Amino acid sequence: MLLAQQDWRTVVNLPGVDFSGMSPVKTRALLRLLRNHDCACGCGMKVAECRIKDPNCAWSKGLAATMGDAIRAGKDENEAIEAAKVSKWARGPQPPKLLDDPVTIPTAGSPVRGPEGAVLTLVEFSDFQCPYCWIAVAKLNALLEAYPGAIKLIFKQFPLDMHSQAALAAAAAIAAHQQGRFWPVHDALFAHRRELSRPVILALARTAGLDMQRFEADLDSAKTKATIARDMEDGDRAGVEGTPSVFLNGRKYNGALDLPAMRKVIDEELKKAR
Repeated sequence: MLLAQQDWRTVVNLPGVDFSGMSPVKTRALLRLLRNHDCACGCGMKVAECRIKDPNCAWSKGLAATMGDAIRAGKDENEAIEAAKVSKWARGPQPPKLLDDPVTIPTAGSPVRGPEGAVLTLVEFSDFQCPYCWIAVAKLNALLEAYPGAIKLIFKQFPLDMHSQAALAAAAAIAAHQQGRFWPVHDALFAHRRELSRPVILALARTAGLDMQRFEADLDSAKTKATIARDMEDGDRAGVEGTPSVFLNGRKYNGALDLPAMRKVIDEELKKAR
């Protein structure tokens, strides 16, 4: 708090700025630059102001270091500014790419919705207790309906530690998949996402018409636990950090899941594929 209250226009020691090895003349030149040069992070402050008010800002720190290195090396102030302009710190925070570079995601044996020969494949890593995953269900269904025959959806388990009943729900979905009833149970689990205790899950399985003896055996089996662990390892390797995470032909999609937002990406990928 005291740091933020310092006057950035007069303070001579800025956090994270190295003035070592500089003569008084060079120190004054660097301070002058930092007080007059805009920070690239989008804060609307000068570099010196940002260093005081937001010492964790990587862009003000990087710009200060770049200009400091130039001044220390004997460059004049204009040359130091040019060095800052061509540095990576001048670009500021970059929005994530809509589609990341492709990765390989094993999907053999995973539940699939849509035709086997679909041109595009969506892989979703999901958690049955995650409210955002529940919202995503309707959005992904709308996408499949908007592109009949062109897209298939593959479901991968990614129960988060913060959701105490998500792992059991994932096991239930896998057990239902063993009887060819994954998607009805998938929908039922999301419909009851606020209460996924074992008694509730068993009741949902009975309602779905499953062989209960087989279901309970699969629910608790080592094979089911291994399937969940494998899906989560696949997600970790693919860069999944939260749910839902959706990959389009192996490329992580970073935009909104709404149909209008996805149309442009889907249309472009269909054009490439065809």
